[in-house]
Formats: sequence, C-alpha cells, structure tokens
Amino acid sequence: MKRKNYEILKLENQLCFPLYAASKEVIKSYGPILSELSLTYTQYIVMLVLWEHKKLSVKELGEKLFLDSGTLTPVINSLKEKGYIVKERAKIDERITEVSLTEEGLALKERAVEVPEKIARCVALSKDEARTLYSLLYKLLKK
Repeated sequence: MKRKNYEILKLENQLCFPLYAASKEVIKSYGPILSELSLTYTQYIVMLVLWEHKKLSVKELGEKLFLDSGTLTPVINSLKEKGYIVKERAKIDERITEVSLTEEGLALKERAVEVPEKIARCVALSKDEARTLYSLLYKLLKK
C-alpha cells in the first residue's frame, strides 16, 4: 500500500490560514478606532460604500461587500436605528429595498476620514507592499 503524503495538510502549507489570521488581526485593529465613531467593522464598510454611492439596493450593497442578506440585514437595521441610513422600498419596484444616507450619516463621513490613516499605522507594510497585497486579494476575490 502506497503511503500518502500528508505534508499538504500542515497548517503552514495552507493559503487560507494566513489570510484568515491576518484578516482577523487587521479587523481587530479597527475596533478601538471605530469605537470612537460608534461603529463596528461591518457597519463601517457599509458606510464606506454608501458614502461613495449615496443610495443602493440591499442586493447591490451585498454584492459590493461580498455579504449575504442574512449578515447585511442586522447591520442595516442597526445603522438605521443610529439614524445614519434610511431603508425604503424602491419607487420603481416595491420588491427592491434601497438604503440611503441621512444627513447624520453623511456628516459621519467627516469624522471617519482619519480612519484609513490610523489603520495604515497599525499595518507593518510599506505603501508598495500594501498596494501589491490589495491587488492580489482582489485577484482572489474576482476568481
């Protein structure tokens, strides 16, 4: 009987593990910074997309963030409770739920503008390394 090579099953040989661990650590770095804005990381990325696009359907928002509606719905509801967004049925098609910023949500953008710079100080990569990593990660996401 031929002996199998289990080397491939070592944790150090898994691409998924450093991606997972690095992601977890970077997101953890956001915690204290985003707490000043009373946002979680997931709420923050929803706001980033809305600051850019102003109004999107829940489906479009989920596609941009790679999140399913089960994850996105409680985040949207929480941001609505905070007064940062409005959730309403689309006038064109009532089956579509749209999310848009309130004045308060738009004003939060001013306070959040320093977040990326603060996070960059927490990440031990040069600007070139960060750009390369960014490109590689998006390559993985696009499959």
